[in-house]
Amino acid sequence: MSVIEEIKSRLDIVALVSESVSLRRTGKNYIGFCPFHSNTRTPAFVVFPESGTWRCFGQCNEGGDIFAFVMKKEGVDFTQALQILAHRAGVTLKPLTPQEAAEREEHENLRALLEDAVTFYRHQLVNTETGRQAWDYLRSRGLRDETLEAFGIGYAPNRWDALIQHFSTKGVDTQVLMQAGLVSKSQQGNLHDRFRHRIMIPIRDEQGRMVGFGARIVDPQDVPKFLNSPQTPLFDKGRILYGLDLARRAIRVKDQAVLVEGYLDVIALHQAGFTNVVSPMGTALTEEQLYLLKRFTKRIVLALDADAAGEKATLRGLEIARQAMGQSQELVFDSRGLLRWEGRLQADIRVATLPAGLDPDEVVQEDAGKWEEIIAKARPIVVHVMETLAAQRDLNDPKQKSEVASYVLPLIKEIPNPIERDTYLQHLARLLRVDERILLARLPSPRKPSQRRQKGETAPTPTPSPLPPLVQNQLNLEQHILGVLLRYPDLLYRLDRALQEEGLERLSPSDFSSAEHQTLLRLLQESLEQDLLEPLPYILQHLSLPLLEMSEEILKKSDGLEATPQRLLDDLLRAVLQRRQRNLTQQLDYLRFALQEGDPSANPSFQQKILSLTQTRYKLDKALKKVTSH
Repeated sequence: MSVIEEIKSRLDIVALVSESVSLRRTGKNYIGFCPFHSNTRTPAFVVFPESGTWRCFGQCNEGGDIFAFVMKKEGVDFTQALQILAHRAGVTLKPLTPQEAAEREEHENLRALLEDAVTFYRHQLVNTETGRQAWDYLRSRGLRDETLEAFGIGYAPNRWDALIQHFSTKGVDTQVLMQAGLVSKSQQGNLHDRFRHRIMIPIRDEQGRMVGFGARIVDPQDVPKFLNSPQTPLFDKGRILYGLDLARRAIRVKDQAVLVEGYLDVIALHQAGFTNVVSPMGTALTEEQLYLLKRFTKRIVLALDADAAGEKATLRGLEIARQAMGQSQELVFDSRGLLRWEGRLQADIRVATLPAGLDPDEVVQEDAGKWEEIIAKARPIVVHVMETLAAQRDLNDPKQKSEVASYVLPLIKEIPNPIERDTYLQHLARLLRVDERILLARLPSPRKPSQRRQKGETAPTPTPSPLPPLVQNQLNLEQHILGVLLRYPDLLYRLDRALQEEGLERLSPSDFSSAEHQTLLRLLQESLEQDLLEPLPYILQHLSLPLLEMSEEILKKSDGLEATPQRLLDDLLRAVLQRRQRNLTQQLDYLRFALQEGDPSANPSFQQKILSLTQTRYKLDKALKKVTSH
């Protein structure tokens, strides 16, 4: 029995879910209100004890096993959910190597040290006369005492050795303080406090664990204005978003994340009730940060100040992007780079522009409703750029029209979705008051997805051999689908196309009931979107040890799959359709049961959903009949 199976066997999914959802028994199953979206009228969340799974038949339309539930509820990845549930089940994960154990202990010691530093800086702000200037400044920014306490805001005294002296009384070696990023070494080799006469802002990872500090000046003459912890074993500014530990639940509930530039902006907006706000801490936005956000939402709004969103910065960003994108993994607030990552992430990235001269905290202090309005009016990246450029040009001048088009058309070219691309082209034509066909003639063909085989090279066609029969168990079906895709990743493109030709949705994590299977599919999709490694090596590099072991088992089970590409595709399509049939049957059975049970007010919506699912079932049956007859 694997670790994953042992955890599932020891934990009761009903007991786990009941801790946050009020469930009532109905036949063999349990129903309640979904904890992941707002609904107080019709219980549409069902737990199936026999299969150890759950599903929301309402707005979410998501489901899975205990791992998927913890991942969604706590906003963690599979590895973190595994650790949480293993601890709860009393299951020991694979013992760490001596090196891993030493590294983990070192990290825990550094976190404890940073927590102690939070207490020290907090004391200096609240209980000393020297911290009064910083306290007064924070109050002048409209921040309340309870807000400063909730975020752990402190003050670093204007001394070279205040923190060193504090820790020396506890017997902490200065080299350890240096490793934690609290102490620096001068050119002469002398150690001193890294942070002096600054407002201290604790930085935590998405799980709330201390990793470092951000520090803002108190004296306007000091430089730099903001100073972060240096790179340490815990602190990597490219992998952390400030405030995410406090914002992740709100981001998940609102299905939207808002990024602002400064620490104090995040704090002020949280104080005003806008708790889905985070910050990249004044640094460039990175791929890792965007993937981190994508775990919670695919809807991201960049709330930029008027200067950053203005014409000069926009054009400079575009020019830099033309030269640098492809060589650098780091994202700045440039339009073309963000569009490329929007496509790779399959996200919705928008831009909101703040009133000139106002920071987010000033906007929300003036009128909280104004902030909501600004975010609601956030525009797609392409629309933001074209309207920003057009607003500062004379569009009666043909040369200036051409200039705007020359900047915007390369952006439209980046859009992978043809409907969106056509819509933006129409928008630009109306804005410039020109014939859309003229713009279309200037628009280069969109780039095709990178192909790993050289042009003219055909896929290998080994000698056909019988395919193993598809088993009826749904988990085996899921493993069969993943086994084929792990061996032949490029089949995913053809599978998605075949499904869409039948009027069906592309393969997605919701097609799998197992959280580990959902994670594997996401990684497989990511592996096809990147160009650095071949898909399988990319997947294996990014898997945790338990998932790596599972992948090896899945690959073993898919031995003997050599067949023609078309036969493999038919087999894969058949497995997906059968899996969806079973899932859809389960959904229809529940909805019909809910109608019989009672809540008349729910009947119209449930009847509509039954009609929609029945239509999908018809398409599934038709597609399955076609592929079976091949």
